[in-house]
Formats: sequence, structure tokens, C-alpha cells
Amino acid sequence: MAAAWQNYQEEAAAFFRSMGMDAQADVTVLGARTKHDVDVLVKSRHIGFEVTWIVECKCWQTPVNKLHVLALREIVADTGADRGILLSESGFQIGAKEAAALTNVHLQSLADTKAVASAEVVAMRLAELNDRVQRCRVVYWELPKSLRIQYGLRPDGGEFGYLGDAVVKLAESTILKAFRGVYPFEADYMTRAATSWAFPEMLTSPEHVVVHLEPLVAELEGKLAACVAALSADHPLRLQRSS
Repeated sequence: MAAAWQNYQEEAAAFFRSMGMDAQADVTVLGARTKHDVDVLVKSRHIGFEVTWIVECKCWQTPVNKLHVLALREIVADTGADRGILLSESGFQIGAKEAAALTNVHLQSLADTKAVASAEVVAMRLAELNDRVQRCRVVYWELPKSLRIQYGLRPDGGEFGYLGDAVVKLAESTILKAFRGVYPFEADYMTRAATSWAFPEMLTSPEHVVVHLEPLVAELEGKLAACVAALSADHPLRLQRSS
């Protein structure tokens, strides 16, 4: 029979997996200086983009103290993780809260996380999607027009078809409306018509936005990656800016 702390770890990992993230319990992570045994490693993987959270689970009867927060901060810094999360159902001492304030280490209970973190996780995923879309915009306009046509990023001449710039605009407008938090809202009709996905007319929640934007952005990233690889083979020094 698994110990209570093992069950707590697995419950935490299962929660993050339910949020559409990759979560593994009891993992060894290699840092810049040393190896670290972490309770749960959470990753959100995309083409050319990865977010990593390190989660420590304290299945204790007493509040967590400052030393454990400092230790997690060191692990996060050494591994280059984006966020550290310290979970405890017994609370945190004042010193622990002070040590975590204004850092990328967050203190919370798993129970509270389940109640409120769904919205927080989705908000973070929206922010990550926004970052990816902005990178796509930059890369798209750095690629030669001929390659964009060749690799299906835009149609040739007056033809109709997939248009990467329209995908970027659709994603940007959708994310902006999602950040405003007023649901439901209507997706932009003109840009929606230029994608290869059946993007919905109405979006009803942040989760709905993420579910439909994720494959859209991933497809664009894949097309851009293929185009960049082809350009790099011919012009390894730099991308040429083209309209």
C-alpha cells in the first residue's frame, strides 16, 4: 500500500494532467550545479517552447517553514524552471510566506488549487499562447514570401487557402478578448475563414479558447519550423526579411 505522501504526490500529478499538462511524480532533475529529486515535474510542451514547473508536496500535520521555501527557490533557480509550487494542506508559517513573496515560488494547498487553479492554469496557458503567437508573427514576416508560399504558409497570388498571418491575427484577437474575461464572445469571421481548423464562431470560456487555439498555434509553429529549416539549409547565416 502506498504511503500517504506518495498518494499526495500522485494526486497532485493527476490534477496537473487533468489540466492538459505533462506531470510525473518522483522525478530526478538535472540542474546547472547538481541533481534534484522533485516530487512532481510539470511540463507544457510545444514546438520550440516549453514551460516547466517544479512541485513539492508536503503531506504533513504541521505548517511548512521558511527553509523548505528557500530550498525550492534554489531548485527552481538551479534547474531554470519557470515556477515552483509548494503544496501543503497544513498551511505555511509566516516566514515561509515572507520567503515566497514576490518570487516565482507559490504556496498553496492542493484543495485550494483544485478549487481555483483551473482558472489560473488556463490564464497562464493563455499567456503562453500569446507569447508563442508573437514569436510566430516575428518569424512569419522574416521568411521570404516564396518560401511561405512553398511551405503552405500563404496562398499564391489571389488564391484562397491557409494564411499564416490570418492565423496570427485570429489568435491575437481571440486572446485579447479572452483576457478581458467577458464570455461568450464571437471569433473574428474574416481571419477564421483563412485557417484549416474548424474554429468555432462563439467562444464560451477560457478553457474553450485554449482547446481551440492550441492546435491552431501548434500547426502554425510546425509550418514555420519547416520553412525555417529549409531556409537555414540554403542561408545558414541569417533570415532575409521579405514582404
